[in-house]
Amino acid sequence: MLELILCSMLTILPDYLYRRYAQGKRIGKEITLFSMWFELRWGIITCVMLTVGLITVIFYNHPSTSSATLFYRTVPIVPETNGRVAEIYVTGVSGEVKRGEAIFRLDSSAQEAAVEADRRKIAEIDAALVAARTDVAVAEGRIQEAKSAYQQALDELRTKQEIYRRNPGAVATRDIERLQVTVEGRQGTIDAAVAAKDQAEIRISTLLPAERASAEAALAQAEVNLAKTVVRAGVNGRVEQFTLRTGDIVNPLMRPAGVLIPEGAGRQALQAGFGQIEAQVMKVGMVAEATCVSKPWTVIPMVVTEVQDYIAAGQFRSSEQLLDAQQVVRPGTILVHLEPLYEGGLEGVTPGSSCIANAYTSNHDLIASGEIGTTKSMILHGVDAVGLVHAAILRIQALLLPIQTLVFTGH
Repeated sequence: MLELILCSMLTILPDYLYRRYAQGKRIGKEITLFSMWFELRWGIITCVMLTVGLITVIFYNHPSTSSATLFYRTVPIVPETNGRVAEIYVTGVSGEVKRGEAIFRLDSSAQEAAVEADRRKIAEIDAALVAARTDVAVAEGRIQEAKSAYQQALDELRTKQEIYRRNPGAVATRDIERLQVTVEGRQGTIDAAVAAKDQAEIRISTLLPAERASAEAALAQAEVNLAKTVVRAGVNGRVEQFTLRTGDIVNPLMRPAGVLIPEGAGRQALQAGFGQIEAQVMKVGMVAEATCVSKPWTVIPMVVTEVQDYIAAGQFRSSEQLLDAQQVVRPGTILVHLEPLYEGGLEGVTPGSSCIANAYTSNHDLIASGEIGTTKSMILHGVDAVGLVHAAILRIQALLLPIQTLVFTGH
């Protein structure tokens, strides 16, 4: 409407003034409702053409959308394992929680039994370590005993051999051979005792510590499984739709316990979907404005911080069926992230609120650079200037939005 009024002032009004003062035609006389088309046809045709062109220029260079929302992230409250709820720490269906604060606890009798069994296993290994140290002491005693017996047999053998050397008839050869066998047997006893001591020392230094380390790892795993029975908040936020009660069975894949909304979610940026035709116009750094239903009669200055380089309607995933382009019924939009130009700009806007957003093209830097001619500079000046029309339209929408919502939607 504003475009039509503006264009009529430049086309129909001059045409009428010419008819009135140059040709002397008057409204109600020569210019009537039936003769208006014939008398003002040049102004009307020019007005229509200029209006269409102006609307095209405005909406292309200063795009607008009503598909703007403050999206926010939610975290499903689910345990890492199946189980039956044993205790609930959040009162009611909603409430504030801090990071690390417990929300509910599952039945942990099996996990507690596993922890206790692993602790007993560690105590058993510690007892085996004490017994192994005793075995080392026993092995040292046996080594000493075997060395004494070996030395006694060796001394007796040497004595017999010396007597036999001096008087071969005084000692039987059989006795000397028997003593030699006895000495070799006593040496074997020493070797066996030393091997038993080495085995006990290896158990103390290597085997039992390894078994204890494995038991400690199993205990740590059991304690982790026990800790998983208590579901805690990963971030500061608010629990919503928490209908879980004691005795319910929770499944991490099929039945979450509720929703956790992180603190400050949906209060940093506005996501808007602009038409595909504006893909070449939308740039990071563009100035924008928005008005939201949850904060009426307020226009929020914003700036474009990110433009998604993909259109969601064109995505596909691997499946057993071929993709048919006709399945994309609605054309997708260019997703644009808008952030407040000033700190606290989104205060009072409820996350998830529907908004109307405008973005404005600015050619000031290009004009100031001097790289373009005078004619193009004037055209770009005009393109920037018509953004005022869109800004005025947005303010009219912000003014009429509560009336439209409360009066004309059946409230």
